[in-house]
Amino acid sequence: MEKADGFEHQRLSVVPRPLVDAALARPGTRRMLVTDAGYFPRARDHGRHRPQGAPETIVIVCVAGSGWVESGGVRTRVGTSTAIVLPGGSPHAYGASPDDPWTIWWCHVRGTDVPELVGAIGARPDAPVVSLRAVETVTALLDEIAVTLARDTTPARLLTTAGIAWRLLTQLAVDRTLAEQGTPLQRAMRYLEERIDGRIQVPELAAMVGISPSHLASLFREATGGGVLAHHTALKMARARVLLDTTDLPVADVGRQVGMDDPFYFSRQFRRMHGVSPRGYRETRKG
Repeated sequence: MEKADGFEHQRLSVVPRPLVDAALARPGTRRMLVTDAGYFPRARDHGRHRPQGAPETIVIVCVAGSGWVESGGVRTRVGTSTAIVLPGGSPHAYGASPDDPWTIWWCHVRGTDVPELVGAIGARPDAPVVSLRAVETVTALLDEIAVTLARDTTPARLLTTAGIAWRLLTQLAVDRTLAEQGTPLQRAMRYLEERIDGRIQVPELAAMVGISPSHLASLFREATGGGVLAHHTALKMARARVLLDTTDLPVADVGRQVGMDDPFYFSRQFRRMHGVSPRGYRETRKG
């Protein structure tokens, strides 16, 4: 029997619908609003069937395991590093694989900006599946939404998560654009994503993609808001969060998986970014 929630160590936040209606009438959140968000690890028997669709656009990111989605008359398998984007109002069904149930991060969004951003992503009812190049970046945004929404549903929190959701959808759209264009920035980002467990030198990376180090740094600042090394560290920390959330690996092994062989250095870097140790994150941020 498929179930909608109730998974061990899940996170789940639902904004009361009267607050949703009020937020959609306010200037700050009428264009983008997160109404629900969560994290379901190894969600055995998870599934939803909505013959009439949902008022919200639904974004689901699979970070482990597998599942399926049926929309627009097409049934598609969903694997790791894949997103599902289901436009509001489109009939659909989805669920976890019985043999290898998925681990997913997800959110529901509404607002006047949503249809245009979904169009930029290229998602349609008959083609809702999007392959992700930077799953850690997308997952980090969904994690931030879930953590923020879990604190409270005041107008300030709803405004905060609206901004994060806008970045989430634009990230999905930019991923698609960069992958098609094959720009130096895309090639550099892809290189960093494929070497989360390694170290990089900015001049060598710039030479590899055929531009100057200063130009590469400028492109990264424009795309990510930070430098090349800061982006690489963010990817490492995002991957570390996924490993801490979805595996039982010792903290030292998680550090090695992201290219930080010294466990004390890894713990310092993690605490600097998150304000809590890796062990503390694993113990307090789930459930």
